[in-house]
Amino acid sequence: HRQRQLDTDMRAALAADQMELHYQPLVDMRSGRVTGFEALLRWNKPGHGWISPAEIIPIAEATGFIVEIGGWALRRACTDARRWPDLCVAVNVSSIHVRMPTFHEEVAAILWETGLPPERLEIEITESVLLDHGDEVLENLKRLRHQGVRIALDDFGTGYSSLSYLTEFPFDKVKVDRSFVRDLQGRPEKVAVVEAIARMARALSMNVTVEGVETQAQLDVLRAKRCDVAQGFLYSPARPASEVMALIDRIEATSSSVREQARMRTALAIV
Repeated sequence: HRQRQLDTDMRAALAADQMELHYQPLVDMRSGRVTGFEALLRWNKPGHGWISPAEIIPIAEATGFIVEIGGWALRRACTDARRWPDLCVAVNVSSIHVRMPTFHEEVAAILWETGLPPERLEIEITESVLLDHGDEVLENLKRLRHQGVRIALDDFGTGYSSLSYLTEFPFDKVKVDRSFVRDLQGRPEKVAVVEAIARMARALSMNVTVEGVETQAQLDVLRAKRCDVAQGFLYSPARPASEVMALIDRIEATSSSVREQARMRTALAIV
């Protein structure tokens, strides 16, 4: 009964523009500069509070409504990103949506409509897209890359991981799942896996983003293993679009301060 009610209510909410996208920063581990944001679905249902995406996404996928949500999210994210200073926006896209033969045309139309340069859009897909895929998936990915859109493989290292994906599909980035970051300092085997992913990605000219970074100690380890971008509560949870500019200023000011403190400690140690 709850699933049926949520299905009905989320359709009404999308039509009434009651769903939101919040944005979590992606931060370069070396420079401390914000390189972009990942768009994440949020729904504050009147009278009920925030409804978890983990609950509504499976319902939307089961009914096919995820395609409408995905189209809305792409359009809203591209519109919001137009106001940012030359930063990318990453949008998660359902396997159902990517398998549609006209998906690349839909993305091209949204980019034209919103005026966002293609190279500032990043489509994130999970490995489930690649299971029993047809020709339309590879065709969509190739056409998107030809347009200039970046493609990222999300949650890499979990589920149905296969190294063949990285040679068969045109990925620009792999995202290391947050499960490898927990207890990173006390689990050398996790560090070894992250390092192996980073080495492999560099050999294939792919960037590496690590999710779930929550502490400076985790960041230091990941930076030492030559990962590229960090995402997690160390910097910020996902925040509304209205807070993006202030968030950029805060993160970059804090990162600059941390780097200066590290430089001072190094200088004092040398003395």
